[in-house]
Amino acid sequence: MTDLSTAIGPLRLKNPVMAASSEATMTEEGIRACLDAGAGAVVAKSVNESPAGRRQLLIADYALLGPAGETVDWQRSSGDETLLCRSGLAPLDGWLTMLERTSRYARGLGSHVIGSITVAEPEPAARIARDMSPVVSAVELNIGAPHGREATAVRQITGAEMVKHYTRTVRAGLDVPLVVKLPAQAESPLELAAAARDAGADAVSMIGRFNGFWPDPVTSEPVLGSWGAVGGPGMLPVSLYWVSKTYAADRELPLIGTNGARNGMDVARFLLSGARAVELASAVLMRGPGVLSDCVRDLDTVLTEGGYARATDAVGAAVRRARSYADIPLGDEPPRPWENGRTAR
Repeated sequence: MTDLSTAIGPLRLKNPVMAASSEATMTEEGIRACLDAGAGAVVAKSVNESPAGRRQLLIADYALLGPAGETVDWQRSSGDETLLCRSGLAPLDGWLTMLERTSRYARGLGSHVIGSITVAEPEPAARIARDMSPVVSAVELNIGAPHGREATAVRQITGAEMVKHYTRTVRAGLDVPLVVKLPAQAESPLELAAAARDAGADAVSMIGRFNGFWPDPVTSEPVLGSWGAVGGPGMLPVSLYWVSKTYAADRELPLIGTNGARNGMDVARFLLSGARAVELASAVLMRGPGVLSDCVRDLDTVLTEGGYARATDAVGAAVRRARSYADIPLGDEPPRPWENGRTAR
């Protein structure tokens, strides 16, 4: 067996598997179910100060896309589909009381509940974070929500100076660890990660979901009737790219990988790319909290078979073996795999 314990800055986790902020963590029942499934931490559904965030939840919609682009019934999901969705925020009324109850429950399981804020303006986000800090183990500041490109309820922050401003504003007066969740669509996620670190973030979560659009060729109608956000296994190589590059640039910055993990093997891929913990959202929505139990069990198997005594030993191992293009030895001629078994027409 592998010792799965890890740390996100000062926050110790019994394992690296986390439930991300999503509709699956929007209720006390949902958070408890993820904790009971063995998650090292659960990030509660995001809130902010804007009433428009709650209205946005009332117009939320969700679609699963199969390998041929067809919509898939949720009850028939394999867990490998792409999620296209339009989402909103949880209501603030009674939220802190619920977080306090679930945090107490989490402590009894050796786990954590993390509060989440999807930002609109920095000062209100800082006030909410301070209110959360007595009842949660950490606060995640989501500055990368894809819906920030489409809706007025939230903002997507893509410039380094603004990342510093939001991070500093929320960090001030906060006495629990602060995680900053970065956007996918930015000129340089590496630069944003460095900005968050310099402004006081204890850890960085990356990457947020991309924006997406999917028309039906038969009806000419877009799925969801609008633009949306994309999650699922197709995003995994992109997420691993930015995690690995950020790890290569700064091995001391604690990273949380997100967007694309479905199972223990994918969690291991994130660790090998430099993450110290991994958040799952789409997989939990599609397959339920039990996927977290499966991930913990399968991660132990994968790392044990890989010869790792501790999960932390796997962090960044693949990055340390990676070579730049300039260091790849030349072959006698370039490969042409597309020609295998094919004839010219």
